[in-house]
Amino acid sequence: MAVVRLKGVCYDVGREMLGRNWRPEYDPVAVGRDIRIIRDELHCNAIRLQGRSPERLHDAAKLALELGLEVWFSPELWDHSRDETVDYLAGASEVAQGLLDAFPGKVVLSVGSELTLFAQGFVPGENVLERLAHPKLREVIFDPSTRSAFRAFIDRLAHTARGRFRGKITYAAVVFEQPDWEPFDYVGMDLYRGDPMFDRYAQLLQRYSTLGKPLVNTEFGCCTFRGADRWGGRGWEVVDWNHWPPRLRGNYVYDPSAQANELTALLALNDGAGVHGTFVYTFIEPGSGPPAGTDAASLPKLDFDPDLPRYALVKTFYPEQRLGTTFPGVAWEPKESFRAVADYYGRH
Repeated sequence: MAVVRLKGVCYDVGREMLGRNWRPEYDPVAVGRDIRIIRDELHCNAIRLQGRSPERLHDAAKLALELGLEVWFSPELWDHSRDETVDYLAGASEVAQGLLDAFPGKVVLSVGSELTLFAQGFVPGENVLERLAHPKLREVIFDPSTRSAFRAFIDRLAHTARGRFRGKITYAAVVFEQPDWEPFDYVGMDLYRGDPMFDRYAQLLQRYSTLGKPLVNTEFGCCTFRGADRWGGRGWEVVDWNHWPPRLRGNYVYDPSAQANELTALLALNDGAGVHGTFVYTFIEPGSGPPAGTDAASLPKLDFDPDLPRYALVKTFYPEQRLGTTFPGVAWEPKESFRAVADYYGRH
């Protein structure tokens, strides 16, 4: 069996959606502890840093680089126009170049992720949730004019990055996107399993491995409930987030073992397909707990474990704010999936 060269995990430094930062409180000391655990306990040699703030990305990247990890620098501006996205990437590319100057050969820049959905202008809707709910979503994304406009946009992003960053670049695509991979050094694919591709996942990996450039699975994972393996990247949809308090849309059972088993299977499938690198989504989802200073007594009581729709390898505490017991000083506890990934990466 082939051995994946890049053994990584995604790490959120503060993505933003609908005006809400997924990491409202950013503590460099806590982030540094997490990254050291990612290296020492998860046995990762790479980390994909995701977030909106180039400053936060820079700080986290510097910590990771000083610990010897390869950094996949992934600035993400969601729900903005194409011109705004290009301008944003230009600034973020200069930040990434500064890191590359200090750590040659250790920084890869991602120019974007799943932008057909996350950028404005391809699918009608003011935000990604509206676009995902569009009644003619499939028709729009497969329309030749949409595909042509998307390819031109990705080429523009690649050109922008190349003008400011002298290292290797990639783009993290979803399966229905067809960027021209010529300007890129890696084929980056967010390849969750789930239906309808559950039974042909291995064939998908093989298809993207034959494009003439190293394939990196930039994002894949599984939520924490029984049957989540069949939901893939849309496991969060089992919760009705429009209802307050949020509630399950059906009878779903919290099951950490289901998540752990699926991640082990996915890692083996990627390894067997000769994938160059894997980034498990995700290490932590800070948004699963209340913002710092929130009165726990004022929060609504959920009728399900709030970790159920999460992809994270660690469980943050909700609604109470307390420290875990496995690792000193961290406000989370490793799940079965943490141990599964650590075991797999440690043996391969």
